[in-house]
Amino acid sequence: MFTPLLDALILFTLTTPLAGLIGRRIKHEKMAVATWATVAFVFSLMLVFLLYSEVLWGAGLLIEHVSALPPEGVSLEADALSMFLATIYLIIGSMASLFSIREIEEGSPTGFYAVLLGMITAMVGVVFSGDLFTLFIFWEAMCLCSYTLVAFRKEKWESIEASFKYLIMSSAGSITILFALSFLYGTAGTLNISYLSMSLKGSGESLMVYVALLMLLVGFGLKAGMVPFHTWLPDAHMAAPSSISAVLSGVMVKAGIYGLLKTLLVIFLPLQGSWRITLAAFAVLTMFVGNLSALPQDDIKRLLAYSTIANSGYILLGIAVGSYRALTGSLFHVLNHALIKALLFLCAGAFIHGAGTRSLRDLAGIRRTMPITGTAFIIGALSLASIPPLNVFWSELTIITAGVEADMPSLSFLMILNLVFSAAYCLRMIQAVAVKRETSTSKKAKEAPLQMLVPILFLVVLSIIVGVYPAPFQTLAETAAQAILSPA
Repeated sequence: MFTPLLDALILFTLTTPLAGLIGRRIKHEKMAVATWATVAFVFSLMLVFLLYSEVLWGAGLLIEHVSALPPEGVSLEADALSMFLATIYLIIGSMASLFSIREIEEGSPTGFYAVLLGMITAMVGVVFSGDLFTLFIFWEAMCLCSYTLVAFRKEKWESIEASFKYLIMSSAGSITILFALSFLYGTAGTLNISYLSMSLKGSGESLMVYVALLMLLVGFGLKAGMVPFHTWLPDAHMAAPSSISAVLSGVMVKAGIYGLLKTLLVIFLPLQGSWRITLAAFAVLTMFVGNLSALPQDDIKRLLAYSTIANSGYILLGIAVGSYRALTGSLFHVLNHALIKALLFLCAGAFIHGAGTRSLRDLAGIRRTMPITGTAFIIGALSLASIPPLNVFWSELTIITAGVEADMPSLSFLMILNLVFSAAYCLRMIQAVAVKRETSTSKKAKEAPLQMLVPILFLVVLSIIVGVYPAPFQTLAETAAQAILSPA
């Protein structure tokens, strides 16, 4: 019906309840659905790698017309950008799936894995959409799944409150996007992204076009954690299970980034002079608010959530600069931040599982009782602090140098200043975990079980590989950037 990858993901999602039913019959429900989800992710990764090679070495763009031909109808498009993001989504989703085997002890495992698969499927659908109507349908499916997962621990008021706040704000963002789509359709008579881009080139200085641009910037920016539309993010990331926090922070925020990329650099590229300074201002504000809010936090998950906001600001800054090198740095940072933030949230989840607390004060010295998890967390925190030669350093360096090359040194200076703030709270986390004396809480902790350690160690190894040998991964980011600036 769609592409083989999307068809497979939808099939696995819809049949997860059947796997759960079989598991209940043999009295191993969690293991049955976890195995089914793992098979789904592994099979989907095989498909995405095959499709990726076809896009990179073939035509560069694969188009599937689901209904009528463009500019009408529904279409799916796979280019280097969508394949780049889909691969990241599936890798982080598979790690969260493995980690959840031991983390999710209450609630329905069948429901959890079905919704997790559904969220990853919807995110892949978002980046495969060739028209804004299809993108909006997958977008809403992604949002519904994420609401459910944030509130998965429904017996805790914290989860319900965070999910309700997230629901209200995200729904407002979705309504804003929907109204913007209606304005664009009224102006251009199509929602196909390629045809819309061509149609708006000749629309002139239309007020409705500018209103649609502003509304899409707000709607997608809210999901990307852009300040001042970020207030849902710390609560949602803190209250959700740590595996879901890894997905929310590592990849779902990037769906908002993707929406901004398609909106600003494809549809509204002729109006770049109008939105460039505005986006740069939002990016700088996002960096400062995220980093300064993270500095005093004691809750480890809330601190990491504010760090995600700051890193969204770095990515937005690259988009605002707008050059090929800056865009490459932003996309490379999408990959690096996804790996590191997923790693840190999974390590935080292992700490919580072992010690029963999220407080950095109570987790002091926990590396002595959880040496593997503690070491992995230190590596992740060092990378987040931009210490070379770990992976985050290279993407941030690319964005900074791109700003200087584009005659925007002030933006590069502001980003460097924010990296100092980031390094401060990262070093504080390392000091708490590894240097300070053990507390009565951290002394009782035990090393994380194997099912938690496997995804943590995989992300550590992958992050080190990207840091030590960044060239091939940066090349993939360059190819994805080329797909935006020079679409097939």
